[in-house]
Amino acid sequence: MSELMRIYSNVSAMQNMNSLAKISDKMGVHQMRLATGKKINSAADDPAGYQLARSLETRKRGLDVALQNVSQAKNVLNVAEGGYQNIMDILQTVKEKATQAADYSLSSTQRSSIDDQVNALINEIDDIVTETTFNGDSLIDGGYAGAFHTGEGATDELSITLQDADSTALSINSIVLSTANGASGAIATVSAAIDTLSSRIQDVGEYKVRLSSKEQSLSVASTNTEAIRSSVEDADFAKEQMEVMKLQILQQTAISSFSQSNSAPQVVLSLFR
Repeated sequence: MSELMRIYSNVSAMQNMNSLAKISDKMGVHQMRLATGKKINSAADDPAGYQLARSLETRKRGLDVALQNVSQAKNVLNVAEGGYQNIMDILQTVKEKATQAADYSLSSTQRSSIDDQVNALINEIDDIVTETTFNGDSLIDGGYAGAFHTGEGATDELSITLQDADSTALSINSIVLSTANGASGAIATVSAAIDTLSSRIQDVGEYKVRLSSKEQSLSVASTNTEAIRSSVEDADFAKEQMEVMKLQILQQTAISSFSQSNSAPQVVLSLFR
């Protein structure tokens, strides 16, 4: 017996209705992807892909924070280097004054004036050391030492130590320019201080070179990690739009078929005419 003659259960309509429901469900999935920009919107969409995407997102966020840490570390070193450079400028002036005071043509009064000026400059060096700070921490008084976290791993650190640059550490706190002999001795002392400070500025430069290298590596790693996560989780808009258009056509044909299936049993009525 043809199914057309069975009006108690319209099997054809039920099949078309099931097909229409499946098409609508699929269309809802693709429309959600277009709305969110992601092809994985819940763990049910792709459990393995969801877990991988979250793992990659965690790594990228760790890399981005590490990148911020590197930038902060460079700021600290820039402040420290600025303090060192200011002291270096003063040391160069002090050496000039020591060379001037060592000349036999100067009177004792003139040397005393130079000595007073140099003492003021040495006091300024100590003030610079005191005032060179970052977030309340003194940088160049010999007490700044620690490790900056420069990666996503627990052990990705760069240890930094900034040496003391006050007048005592540079051994210029007791130079005397009021006599020619004292001024002659001060020339060698200040020259040694300049060499010491140059070495400390060099250390800062080497730290900054390493941080710049880490900054570049972190930036590349962050970009690559995001690219992988995107390939796993993000939706292909062209593909999703194509699927939606295909499903819209199928939905329309399914609705038409469903409508025809509902009206087909009415043919049975013609048997009673």
